[in-house]
Amino acid sequence: MQTREVTRRLVPIEDAQVELGGISRTTLYRLIDDGHLIRARIGRRAFITGESLANYINGLTA
Repeated sequence: MQTREVTRRLVPIEDAQVELGGISRTTLYRLIDDGHLIRARIGRRAFITGESLANYINGLTA
């Protein structure tokens, strides 16, 4: 049996904060400004790309 991780393409800001251990909105936006995470906007809503979030988390554990 194979295990496959499913990554959402767009993660809401609030969910990304939780995924990163409950960091503050300010810290999350600092990670965006520093180029660690990629933000996407749809209308007024902001999201983090699932790929950039997964890459950042994988980089922390490497």
